[in-house]
Amino acid sequence: MTTTIEVTKADRVRAAATRIRHHALTMGEVQGQGYIGQALGVADVLAAFYAKGDGELRLRPEEPEWDGRDRFLLSIGHYAIALYAALAEAGTIPLAEIDTYGSDDSRLPMSGMASYTPGMEISGGSLGHGLGVACGMGLGLRHRGNPARVFDLLSDGELDEGSTWEAAMACAHHGLTNVTAIVDVNGLQADGPTPGVLKTEPVTEKWRAFGWHAVRVDGNDVDALLAGLDEIRDRALRDGAGPSVLICDTRTGRGVPFLETREKAHFMPVAEHEWAAAHDALEGVRR
Repeated sequence: MTTTIEVTKADRVRAAATRIRHHALTMGEVQGQGYIGQALGVADVLAAFYAKGDGELRLRPEEPEWDGRDRFLLSIGHYAIALYAALAEAGTIPLAEIDTYGSDDSRLPMSGMASYTPGMEISGGSLGHGLGVACGMGLGLRHRGNPARVFDLLSDGELDEGSTWEAAMACAHHGLTNVTAIVDVNGLQADGPTPGVLKTEPVTEKWRAFGWHAVRVDGNDVDALLAGLDEIRDRALRDGAGPSVLICDTRTGRGVPFLETREKAHFMPVAEHEWAAAHDALEGVRR
């Protein structure tokens, strides 16, 4: 007698997230340091968008400039290591190319730049610019009758920026149902914990006050992420009532316990002997 084990979409997305984490660690080892904590923390979110055959994005990996694609903007340019890992998972960049990360003449610079990397829609940073670009893209697509959607990944630190809220007002004013913001709330900025730099909570209520449909989830819970994306998509199809935001609470260094607890986590130094241990730890991730 054989037993059939059903593999669900959520299972496949979780597996993709683990591979994305491995890809990010591989790139981090090339430089010996980097924004590894953020990459590990946001991997589940990126997997929900880029998992091959299961991701939220409508795209053609082999044709990254296809006009019908959904646009995914990386406003937080220093998260590029995470997006490169997701693009490798999706097949937009060859997996072997991640070994060139941050090297001379590489298409994978340490900060995301659209002129270098296939699938990178904008050059991210300084922080606070991505949502404004998303607003313009959303308007342009609507004027052209293009049904593509625009997703902008920004950080809780970007909520410190006035330009973010100006763009939020503009998106709501123009009723841009085709624009969705994704906020990575990891509570960490370059200058320290977010609450100590500039208090941003209550995040959900603020977005709603600016006219956005807001959904808040555990950004390291794939089931919750997929349910949140389903809600946003179904609402857009049902009533087309303006922009949405998916607020994702994530844990820096997720999946590698000794990195999750590291005090200096914004730009994380990792000792040479720790990289292999980090890869091993990923295989024990429990959700």
